[in-house]
Amino acid sequence: MDRRSFLAGAAALTLAAPARAETVKVRIGVGGKPLLYYLPLTIAERKGFFTAEGVEADINDFGGGARSLQALIGGSVDMVTGAYEHTIRMQAKGQDVRAVCELGRYPAIVIAVRKDLAQTVKSPADLKGRKIGVTAPGSSTALAVQYAMIKAGLKATDAPLIGVGGGAGAIAAMKKGEIEAISHLDPVIAKLEADGDIAILIDTRTEAGTRALFGGPNPAAVVYTKQDWIEHHAVATQKVVNAFVKALKWLASATPEEVADTVPPAYHFGDRPLYVQAVKNSLESYSRTGIPSQEGMASVLDLVRTLDPELQGAKIDLATTLDDRFVKRAMG
Repeated sequence: MDRRSFLAGAAALTLAAPARAETVKVRIGVGGKPLLYYLPLTIAERKGFFTAEGVEADINDFGGGARSLQALIGGSVDMVTGAYEHTIRMQAKGQDVRAVCELGRYPAIVIAVRKDLAQTVKSPADLKGRKIGVTAPGSSTALAVQYAMIKAGLKATDAPLIGVGGGAGAIAAMKKGEIEAISHLDPVIAKLEADGDIAILIDTRTEAGTRALFGGPNPAAVVYTKQDWIEHHAVATQKVVNAFVKALKWLASATPEEVADTVPPAYHFGDRPLYVQAVKNSLESYSRTGIPSQEGMASVLDLVRTLDPELQGAKIDLATTLDDRFVKRAMG
């Protein structure tokens, strides 16, 4: 090989090396990917925002938020799109888990009863003894209905919670009569409502509905991970947050029809117009800033303290449940 060929080859290798270094593989857990609660994740994936940021996203759907959290603690995923309250629970257990980007500013959870029971079950106070479907026990859908029951004068244990997953299985459980009430999200709720299967008791897809149940804002889905992972993978964290911020900005101006065109057709549950309506119902719930408000974080702390006696006396520093440096850079 002559000197010119050698130098040309060396230059090519030098240019190629950074390109390879720029791509990072990140394992992301989620608890029911088709749900609109997690829509920013699907948008980041389908619109190519992860790829544009140099992220090879390995997305693992565990069907429920509590299972995603377990996967993070167990080390089988690096980051999770899940409920903000998980960061508080983990701090109480000595685990430093932090949100790095807010995805949902309202929970968008709907609590409903089977239509034939609507005259009997008129409020959460009437849910005692009723079989309630949730995505998974311990998930945000479970916590929301338990909180509603406590506010209505019941105990969190006064009704059995049944995990029905985040997709078609949840719809089937209601239609087959396996559950009497449900605490769930769109598009599952939209499908059941359109088919006349449910009567809605509480709706947190809007600010008004969120304040009615929680007394203030209540951040929902966030991207969270272990603090030591952030410290060792700051570049990867920034890339992932950049992709999610792009997804949030896209959603802020997208039409429901554009969203329906972007997600996998299977997410429509065989009814595209219904999915479009479900998106319309939920678009207000997505974060505009990527950062939860202090009032909202305090509201979530109140929720988990109410539900978990072990947390009532625990010292929680809300400032260490959030690392907003990456969002601030991404928002620029």
